[in-house]
Amino acid sequence: MAGKAGRTARSILHGPSQRRLERLIHQRMRPGADKQKIDRRIWKLFGGRWCVMFTDLSGFSRHVARFGIIHFLQTIYASECLLQPIIENHGGLVMKFEGDSFLAVFGNPLGAARAAVEMQRAVKAYNRGMPPEEKVLLCAGIGYGPMLRLADADIFGAEVNAAAKLGEDFAKSGEILVTGNVRKALGRAPGLRFARIAKAPPGAKAAYRMKWKQ
Repeated sequence: MAGKAGRTARSILHGPSQRRLERLIHQRMRPGADKQKIDRRIWKLFGGRWCVMFTDLSGFSRHVARFGIIHFLQTIYASECLLQPIIENHGGLVMKFEGDSFLAVFGNPLGAARAAVEMQRAVKAYNRGMPPEEKVLLCAGIGYGPMLRLADADIFGAEVNAAAKLGEDFAKSGEILVTGNVRKALGRAPGLRFARIAKAPPGAKAAYRMKWKQ
């Protein structure tokens, strides 16, 4: 059965790191496999502590339905031009673009937090004088913890899922939401305050709204 699955399964990953992980996962699927040993190998090769930021644009779907695909492309382009340099200036890397959202990875929560604040300030300045349908209304979620990172291609972990949920479903325009791990790691970071929100996303024990001097 394992051999048959190996011959017919479609590859879910691409690139050297991804293919290596796929081979280990395939080994893990074999009857009698030492899963704990394989898991330790996977974490040794790909594991680490990272901070991720997931962003979303508030009201985007409504604007696309009303103004069409070219408006969609313009808003995406404007947000990328505005925000990607800020992320890079704070030591981050944009790993994924998915429609009106993107996923960025940072070496530490402070870099991610400072980037997110600067991003919100940047879109606020950009939006001045813009018609409502052309404003960039940014939502952001940040998570931090043990993750499996495949070079610059992808990253996996409970805190990745939590950050995505915070950025896409929980945060409102102009908000930055963080998991409890991020809040703990930031401690008393100068200029930042936190207010706990009632509900935490799956993958996080707690979540907070981050506040800063406007």
